[in-house]
Amino acid sequence: MTTELPTGHEWNPEHLRLAIDGAGVALWAWNVDTDLLKMDDRGFELWGISWSDKVTFEELSAHIHPADRDRVRAAFAATRAILGDYETDFRIMVGDEVRWISARGKGDDAGIVGRTMFGIFLDVTGRKQAEEGNELLAGEMSHRVKNLLAIASGLTTITSRSATTIEEMAQDLTGRLAALGRAHDLVRPLATGQGEAALLGDLLSILLAPYDELGAFKGRIRVAVERTGVGETAATGLALVIHELATNSMKYGSLSDATGTLDITSTSEPDQIILTWLERGGPPVSPPDGPDGYGSKLIRRSVASQLGGSIEYDWSKNGLIVSLRIKRTRLAL
Repeated sequence: MTTELPTGHEWNPEHLRLAIDGAGVALWAWNVDTDLLKMDDRGFELWGISWSDKVTFEELSAHIHPADRDRVRAAFAATRAILGDYETDFRIMVGDEVRWISARGKGDDAGIVGRTMFGIFLDVTGRKQAEEGNELLAGEMSHRVKNLLAIASGLTTITSRSATTIEEMAQDLTGRLAALGRAHDLVRPLATGQGEAALLGDLLSILLAPYDELGAFKGRIRVAVERTGVGETAATGLALVIHELATNSMKYGSLSDATGTLDITSTSEPDQIILTWLERGGPPVSPPDGPDGYGSKLIRRSVASQLGGSIEYDWSKNGLIVSLRIKRTRLAL
């Protein structure tokens, strides 16, 4: 099939190069006998290496991400057995930068000329980052839904211990779930222009009120922190961390026991505020056996990226102690 161009136009090397450059495509040619690769200027730019009239596939492989290297080598070796078009995506390292490359061509010796196969490299980093972001969001949402179900179960248990009638239990549980909804709203970003989200003590009290027998400051959850404002971005990160810690405490820690207590205090430093999460009176606790779960990774990422700080766990025999360091400049954002 021939593609007709408008009258007065015809395909020529210059037009072809303009189309290739516009598409962000890098051209390559691979000699299946000598294993030599030739690339255009964009190809060398894409791989972050100096121009050469030829480069071996082995030399190029040194720039492929170690986790993908064997897979890519096997994929290229197998291309001649593939019928028709093929495509493989992989990561390369350009200094400290990770780029995603899509290699495309034809297999089964289709289009082979003088023992040389032809194809393209395409930078698909943006698409891959978007896919990874979507997967991360889906995983985070799944994790939060599971946590909310666990919390709802725990709140039902708490309510049943103090209620004397079904009506009283229903009213109390409805109130707790409504408070949980208000707290959960703080785990997502606030609308632009709302200014400071809350004072630190008020924010913590709102977040923890659903888990207390009698409400923050009155029951087994006590908050005593310095009076300081929390900005919109910091409120989101801090709410996520507190929400995760409270969920874990409801499942395994002091909040899972009717006699357990939780104290949150603060220590002031010139450039930092240190929050201490102290659990007492619950079941014995111990460090996780395996690598960090999704919730722990979520906490560490939020603390580092949104609060500019760090988090440390002390699995003492009397109960969990968590030290959360937050940069004051980040807390105000």
